[in-house]
Amino acid sequence: MAQSYDPNNVFARILRGEIPNDTVLETPHTLVFRDITPKAPVHLLAIPKGAYMTVDEFYARASDAEILDFIRAVARVCEMTGLSASVGGNGFRAISNAGADGMQEVPHFHLHILGGRPMGALVETA
Repeated sequence: MAQSYDPNNVFARILRGEIPNDTVLETPHTLVFRDITPKAPVHLLAIPKGAYMTVDEFYARASDAEILDFIRAVARVCEMTGLSASVGGNGFRAISNAGADGMQEVPHFHLHILGGRPMGALVETA
């Protein structure tokens, strides 16, 4: 059975200003902020301002304006933080976890942007 969006999840509360964050970039449809428990020297979270639970739901239901804004915001923060390999950085990893098998902790679509060091293997090998 599909879950419904929880308007009281931590990212929804951040978007409403109920919980403070360390904003890196805010656009009409996107908020990017620093993760409070970073796993790399640069660890950002990019979230759409709309109520989307997973990356696939976002790409299926969001407006073209929301999707374009999100993609451009991610590109912009990668350049701002020196991660973008296309403008001289060493690159980054972008991860979105979806659902229980994807180990998603917050039921609001979010993209982890990690960099500032080699990130190692993507997943554990069996």
